[in-house]
Amino acid sequence: MMNITPVVKQLLIINIIFFLGTQYLGDYAYQMFALYYPDYHLFQYWQLITHMFMHGGVMHIAFNMFALYMFGSTLEHFWGPKKFIFFYISCGLGAAALQIFANYIQLHSVMNSLSELNLTKADYSFILNTDYKTVFDSNNQMVEGNYKAILDKVHCTQEQYNILTSAIANFQTPMVGASGAIYGLLIAFAFMFPNAELMLLFIPFPIKAKYFVPGIVAMDLFSGFTGYSLMGGGIAHFAHIGGAITGFIMMLIWRNNKFTHKRWN
Repeated sequence: MMNITPVVKQLLIINIIFFLGTQYLGDYAYQMFALYYPDYHLFQYWQLITHMFMHGGVMHIAFNMFALYMFGSTLEHFWGPKKFIFFYISCGLGAAALQIFANYIQLHSVMNSLSELNLTKADYSFILNTDYKTVFDSNNQMVEGNYKAILDKVHCTQEQYNILTSAIANFQTPMVGASGAIYGLLIAFAFMFPNAELMLLFIPFPIKAKYFVPGIVAMDLFSGFTGYSLMGGGIAHFAHIGGAITGFIMMLIWRNNKFTHKRWN
């Protein structure tokens, strides 16, 4: 097993510090450092970077850090620290960009489907930015206030209400995790070591990287477009795809420039 490389070691430490800090600070840490949709009032530009170091639980960070160690150390060994960190951060940003774009498409699709409600842009903005937890009382009944008044005014049906509340949940849920950057590393690893044999926990035999990596990306494509997740709920599948696409494009460019194995000193 390859020794841990310097940048991978630093990334592991930063991720662990963020995770431990999150356990202490709770929701405040997520509000500050998780990535929110740009139109949401909690969005900050630094979240495009900091979300890569935030995780939602022990298993989430454990899986990502194990993958970072396994694939990142190998790539940093061949590329050198500067090229590796450039690739890693680029894939994380690509993941964020595609997930934000997917959320944009979904949100505007919902708004178009509810066009007959004749909600103004200000109404949509108010509804989407209202903390969903403050809308209902302990009996799960909608409290009196501007939120309820807007929906009553436009005679919102139960079906329309369900569509809207689903959109609000997606709009207000932040993105966290290094998974997008990790998917970029997987793509790079498959480019450089296509015949290396890898294993999934639930598949008891090794699979070559050139088949393994496209396979898990295909699973994310399926889940992203159908909504049926093979990996469980709460996963930003388009972020995974965005990281993979960014990694793929960068590897093609570097390969065509005969740059893949060159170290940045």
